Amino acid sequence: MDIRIQNIRKEFDRFPALHDVSLDIRSGELIALLGPSGSGKTTLLRLIAGLEFPSAGRIHFGDEDASEKSVQERNVGFVFQHYALFKHMTVADNIGFGLRIRPRGSRPSRRDIRRRASELLDLVQLSGLEKRFPAQLSGGQRQRVALARALAIEPKVLLLDEPFGALDAKVRKELRRWLRELHDRTGHTTVFVTHDQEEAMELADRVVVMSQGRIEQIGTADEIYDDPATPFVFSFIGASSTLPVVVTKGTVTLDGQPLSIAAADLPDGPATLYLRPHELEVVAGGDGAITGTVTAARRSAGSRLVEIAVGTARHHLELQLPAETSVVIGQTIAVSPRRWQIYGTGVGPGRSA
Repeated sequence: MDIRIQNIRKEFDRFPALHDVSLDIRSGELIALLGPSGSGKTTLLRLIAGLEFPSAGRIHFGDEDASEKSVQERNVGFVFQHYALFKHMTVADNIGFGLRIRPRGSRPSRRDIRRRASELLDLVQLSGLEKRFPAQLSGGQRQRVALARALAIEPKVLLLDEPFGALDAKVRKELRRWLRELHDRTGHTTVFVTHDQEEAMELADRVVVMSQGRIEQIGTADEIYDDPATPFVFSFIGASSTLPVVVTKGTVTLDGQPLSIAAADLPDGPATLYLRPHELEVVAGGDGAITGTVTAARRSAGSRLVEIAVGTARHHLELQLPAETSVVIGQTIAVSPRRWQIYGTGVGPGRSA
């Protein structure tokens, strides 16, 4: 089921939550809505579901205008962060609930509902637990039951609101892999909300990065990470550091010292240099290098993260080095970026490499 979102605006008591948002989702695609709290991602998901209605704009499911249709009329499956399972019902009864409350004319028989629940328990790898109650399950098992319940009604669209947010890190990682495999098997058009960058990049076919009620960028994980469209996307996706620089006729300077970085596409004036820790390499120094004083160093898994103070204003720059690298607080280090991006004041991205 294709979803077409056209110029959606949503206001709550005249407070704008979404500003002229447009998004096309292809049938069978797994889309992540990624952004910090208050970015509008959950509001957009609720508008797709029919739990909220737009102040302006239209939402189409396929060729059908669904903008004014209810949740039931849209036939969406919704999975919440905190499971929303009925505590007094067994696992099988929770899964079959959406089928049992259908109008009599479209309601399956009890036998068919039990069969459907059994099939879905197999699908979510919980066979044999149909008679248990939610309190007897782990958090990961409860979320699988919630997903099975959403699938039971054979939805046109599957929507997930921070589905793994209440789980610990190890279980989240296991369920991410499982959800991707399940999506590939069922082929549902799926939209999920998350503030977890790793989750979005690992799971989604495309990532929709949102900030302050607007879409900043739409793209694959590679496109979002390697070619961020805005300063917000660069700083939000992955670790990064920034340095204030000045562009003069394509030359980039820091505290008046030229760097081995060109910015021919940017107008003269102040700009911001964006760098990633793993894309900085230590050099012998000399013209064009960025030089700083080590202020901190810490081990992080298989690498060592080193923080240096750069420039007269002592801006902090983080670099990622091999774990065996030995550094001393106070020593001077010179670095050169393998890749970078520069954004001018009030304009889009300039030269990147």
